[in-house]
Formats: sequence, C-alpha cells, structure tokens
Amino acid sequence: MTILNRVRERLQQAGVEVYTLLFHRPVFTSEEAAAVRGTPLASGAKALVLKADDRFILAVLPADRKLDNRRLREQLGVKSLRFASREELLELTGVTPGAVPPFGSLFGLPTYCDPSLLQQPEINFNIGDNAVSMHLATRDYLRVERPVQLPLAC
Repeated sequence: MTILNRVRERLQQAGVEVYTLLFHRPVFTSEEAAAVRGTPLASGAKALVLKADDRFILAVLPADRKLDNRRLREQLGVKSLRFASREELLELTGVTPGAVPPFGSLFGLPTYCDPSLLQQPEINFNIGDNAVSMHLATRDYLRVERPVQLPLAC
C-alpha cells in the first residue's frame, strides 16, 4: 500500500473526511513546494528523519524555520543527533528526501512537532511522493498523529 493510501486510511479510521490532495510537478525544496501549492511557507510541515543516539525519530517543523539541533538534543537528552542518510531514509520509510509525510507512526518512529507549526489552521506536506501534496486541518493532524510537542525550530 502506498504512503498516500496508508495516510488516507488512517484519516478515514479517525473520521477525517475533509482534506485536499494536490498533484503537481515534482518539488525538492520547501520554497518550491509552497509556490506550487499556493500556500504560505510557514504552513509547510517539514518532516525530518533524524538519528538520536541509537534510535530514529521524526521531527516536524514549519518549512520556513530550521532545526535547532542543540536544543532538540538537550530536550531529548541525547549526545548525538544527525540527519538520516539517504539510504537510512529509504530503508526506514521507502521514500526519498522531501517526500516524508509528518506521520512518524507510519514508520514506527516517534513524532516530535514544533508548536509553532500547530498555530497554522492548516498544514501542507508532500505525501510519499515529491509530486503529491496534502492540505490537512491542523486539528485533524493532531488528532490522528498525536505528536509530542517540543520547541525544536530556530
């Protein structure tokens, strides 16, 4: 089953019926994604697979912000924090960089989300493919994924 179908199934099971799918040209940066979607950069949910000491996690932050590596390391109580390699990302998620949706639970990863993203009424993200985006109400995302909220962006 594709990532898109897995997310749609999760949403359906949670009673979420309203979301929008957008099929577009492939995008590889947050700025390109916001432009093709016609949405504010701040509403983009940037999903980053990270290795925290010996385990992988998913960090989700607004696309107009950067990861505060030191802050997240301190909050998680880990010594080392790095981005997953392309090979690790493919092995863990089956998708390429930029296509990871903000649902770590799909991949058995804990999800940590910066609270500033959750101030947006709607979030937008690629969903398993660099040419497919989803627009989803933030309240529905919270209800389905239940991420741990931690300030992790700078």
